[in-house]
Amino acid sequence: MKHYVGLDVSKKETFICIVDEKGAVVSQERTKTDPELIAKALLKHQIEIEKVGLESGSLSHWLTDSLRKLKVPAICVDARKMASILSVQINKTDKNDAKGIAEAMRCGMYREVTLKSQKALETTTLMNSRKLLVEQKTQITNAIRGFLKTYGIRLGSIGDASFSKKIRELLSGTYEIAKIGLDALLDSFDTILMKLKELKCEIEKLVETNEEAKRLRTIPGVGAVVAMSFLAEIDDPKRFKKSRSVGAYLGMTPKQYSSGESKRQGRISKCGSAEVRALLHEAAIVLLTRSSKWSRLRAWGLKLKKKHGTKKAAMAVARKLAVIMHRMMIDETDFIYGEPKTEKKEAENEKEVSLCIAKAV
Repeated sequence: MKHYVGLDVSKKETFICIVDEKGAVVSQERTKTDPELIAKALLKHQIEIEKVGLESGSLSHWLTDSLRKLKVPAICVDARKMASILSVQINKTDKNDAKGIAEAMRCGMYREVTLKSQKALETTTLMNSRKLLVEQKTQITNAIRGFLKTYGIRLGSIGDASFSKKIRELLSGTYEIAKIGLDALLDSFDTILMKLKELKCEIEKLVETNEEAKRLRTIPGVGAVVAMSFLAEIDDPKRFKKSRSVGAYLGMTPKQYSSGESKRQGRISKCGSAEVRALLHEAAIVLLTRSSKWSRLRAWGLKLKKKHGTKKAAMAVARKLAVIMHRMMIDETDFIYGEPKTEKKEAENEKEVSLCIAKAV
């Protein structure tokens, strides 16, 4: 008889529930959140285990990968869908959640989450570390500007390279007590700026050794950070059957509500990685506003901009960028700029004329 297991994972402990193919509870127990202890608790029953389910979370990749190495058929399932299933229970407890996950595994009511490769995980950590430093730099800059307004000092546009020097010149010989705190912030700002430069160099080195990243950089507006972040998020492009599914995966397609005669289309779903979505949106704005070279994608985006405005056009171009970048990964081709319609028509006309001449001869 086949058996199904649900794991309700927390930081310290994991509750285990085993049910048979008829839904009867075989075992319920609690153990420490350790792959070897969990595997030992399952294998001691000497039963045929078909599936072991656990919700996606911060520990799910490590647990799933480790359990599979211990010959346990672990599956990481989408926590959002599982939350909807578990919400029908009156009492939310670890015991009930583990049983609910086991029942979902038995009935097939789950969506499996694809685990990323070790390289993709490490790249994601690098890109997220950079993002955190950028946010801290912005936070320190805004804090210093706000503090200086108290003394009537209103800063204009200052670049990062000269920011600390300019502030120290303004505070020279004045506001001695306040200067103690501001100097500490400026020291932190300088350190973060230095680390960001080092990370930028490291990311550039990674791009130079990655053919896919170099290929994606042929797109106008797509730099090293966008390329590496996209590659880390997609990881294996073959897991998507269609390239257009990438747009929905990154939450750049509109929500839909259809029930009876009521049909509504809302804003974008915002599922998936918010960081990659924001980077693609930024790349789309650069493509529309700063890129001077003509391309079919830019021409399409500019038409949308005239009709719907920059905000909607940029998101539409970002979604199209995600689709194109995935297709470039699959086909191993560079970005195709295309030709303006007028030039294309002239070329086709010249072909037709040359064919007619050849036939006449």
